[in-house]
Amino acid sequence: MLKLWGNVRGENISLKAPTLVTLTDNPCLPDRLKDEHALLTCQGMPKAEGFRAYLTRDDAGFGQPNEFRLDNQFDYLAPGDIVRLDPRGKIACLFRKNTNYNTILLTEQCNHYCLMCSQPPKNIDDSWLLSQAMDLIEKIPRETKILGFSGGEPTLYGSGLVELFRKAKNYLPTTMLDVLTNGRAFKSTEYCREMQDVNHHSLMFAIPIYSDDPVTHDYVVQSNGAFDETISGILNLKASQQKVEVRIVIHKQTIERLVRTCEFISRNLRFIDHVALMGLEITGFTRANLAQLWIDPFDYKNELSEAVGVLRHAGVPTSVYNHQLCVINDDVLGSYRKSISSWKNEFIDTCHECLRKSECGGFFSSSKMYRYSDHIQPFQ
Repeated sequence: MLKLWGNVRGENISLKAPTLVTLTDNPCLPDRLKDEHALLTCQGMPKAEGFRAYLTRDDAGFGQPNEFRLDNQFDYLAPGDIVRLDPRGKIACLFRKNTNYNTILLTEQCNHYCLMCSQPPKNIDDSWLLSQAMDLIEKIPRETKILGFSGGEPTLYGSGLVELFRKAKNYLPTTMLDVLTNGRAFKSTEYCREMQDVNHHSLMFAIPIYSDDPVTHDYVVQSNGAFDETISGILNLKASQQKVEVRIVIHKQTIERLVRTCEFISRNLRFIDHVALMGLEITGFTRANLAQLWIDPFDYKNELSEAVGVLRHAGVPTSVYNHQLCVINDDVLGSYRKSISSWKNEFIDTCHECLRKSECGGFFSSSKMYRYSDHIQPFQ
């Protein structure tokens, strides 16, 4: 698991506020670009002046302002990555150039309190995250293929979120945007029209439906009336010609009605763009509620096969995320995806000699610590 933020030792710090910089290993960068970059230094590199900051993995600094000494946990940082440097001696990696799993956190506030929430909501003013995202958009390479946005609940920003997408369209005209949201704000047709007016070429709203039964869905998200507003939001988004993905996290509270939920989608929402059937990530609230949530994926592999079959028969594009190859049936393979973000993706010792390891999605780092299937077996 990669460490995306932490404390570092700073020397001669003159930054007055947290600052976003793009990393480079080119000491000969033109002077007009140096103020936007931090130089990744190494032994033997000629002395370079004028950069906003310097990041070094050894003790051979340049004696320049804003030198940050990195330990080996940040060895993954590479040219093109974008980091936030804090004058208090902190660093956070916000964008990694060589991965397709970049997701920007927009807020930790939420109007849900999901049993398995991986980012437990906080009742705080963190609007600085939206401002940071606005600045980050300007630095992200134009060739980036896909960019994610998550929370909390991003739609709590209202029109502020619309402005973010409008800016992303201007700065990243070919980048696909993937937004995690509970969809309830889109019960407002006016808000949907605002999104439609952005006219983004590929903007996808990923919205969870945890059951076809409103009571079960509302229980999982711990909010009364959530199901009805979510369904209204999906209908309004599609009426506004927006792309919608439905996500179902599979656990003990959702497995009983998984097939019926997929039948509900195939009958009533077959016009959506994608369905993601997702394994459980054991972090956040999931740890506290594990007894209520955990079910071995091997034990529901037949229900998973049936659910995928229902959606396929209805012509709904479907993917299976966050599972291991050895705990699913072969008839699911056509929908299987390696989906766990690279910074939190690991394998257990049992997998080392597996002949299909390169095809497998592996485990969340948290699963290695807390719980994974009792039926993990290497393919020999």
